[in-house]
Amino acid sequence: MFNKFRLLFVFSISLISLNCAPNRPIVITTWNFVNSTISAWEVLKGGGTALDAIEIGASVCEDQQCDGTVGYGGSPDEDGETTLDALIMDGRTMNVGAVGALRRIKNAIGVARHILENTKHSILVGSQATQFAVQMGFNEQSLTTLESKKLWTTWANEHNCQPNFWMNVKPDPNKYCGPYHHVYDKNVKIKGKLQHNIKFDRYNHDTIGMVAIDTNGDIAAGTSTNGAKYKIPGRIGDSPIPGSGAYADNEVGAATATGDGDIMLRFLPSFLAVEEMRRGATPLNAAETAIKRIAKHYSNFMGAVIAVNKNGNYSAACHGLGDLPFPFVVYDSSHKEYLIQKVKCS
Repeated sequence: MFNKFRLLFVFSISLISLNCAPNRPIVITTWNFVNSTISAWEVLKGGGTALDAIEIGASVCEDQQCDGTVGYGGSPDEDGETTLDALIMDGRTMNVGAVGALRRIKNAIGVARHILENTKHSILVGSQATQFAVQMGFNEQSLTTLESKKLWTTWANEHNCQPNFWMNVKPDPNKYCGPYHHVYDKNVKIKGKLQHNIKFDRYNHDTIGMVAIDTNGDIAAGTSTNGAKYKIPGRIGDSPIPGSGAYADNEVGAATATGDGDIMLRFLPSFLAVEEMRRGATPLNAAETAIKRIAKHYSNFMGAVIAVNKNGNYSAACHGLGDLPFPFVVYDSSHKEYLIQKVKCS
């Protein structure tokens, strides 16, 4: 009965845009990030490019600190510093610009756009990415706020660095803060206990992922996030990895993903969803295939994938949100205002 209800629930979403004429322009955004979607739509409605829509839309979330997991002042790492990841991909040229573990620069998606347009590289990371950003005219400033400092202080002092991302080290990461050291005795295994597992949900690890198709039929996709709370410094997740956080191809469509990045990046779910559509799958089936591939190996992961074909037909699939549905925002010319769509998770 549940599966029948779920199929009816998502079937209507996947068919919303099925008509003879392509449904464009269109922009779709993960979660309830309405303001970003509206800003991206204004670009598209005015005849702007999909790339501009992605950059401007994601930058709104960076500035407004969406859910505390995008932009400055959120998700402090183990040292208390906020760092940013972002990606932008051009489906017309198959070019990518991405930044990982970006320090002291607020506009991560803007830096990613400059990497795409002003270098022959695809990804820059860390302090060297900051140096590049400054050369491009970005202002260097602290990404720490009173709120992020308070989060880190509580975690480090009151909660004794629990939870964290360490295992098989000394001292026991389930009880103590670091610094940690490698366990040289191969017979000693110190693994994370179940109650100390990192909980991934929309308030801990929700990337803004965006897909846009402009009036010319050009497709772009992008992401921006400040990553997982209390991550080990230097960690980047799925968001800045092409094919994982997002992927776009004018010949097929695009996809974007959000959730437990350390797991999801191992499966390139956005690339997989696009390739499934290339083989003839509907956006719904493509998104479900990507999610099921991950769940087969990691049944407890949390994540979602949105897939959009080149005609503007779209759908989504998700896993691990419990009884909560996964929301995403859609804005296209067939509606007077944005729509918040929801799908139930497996």
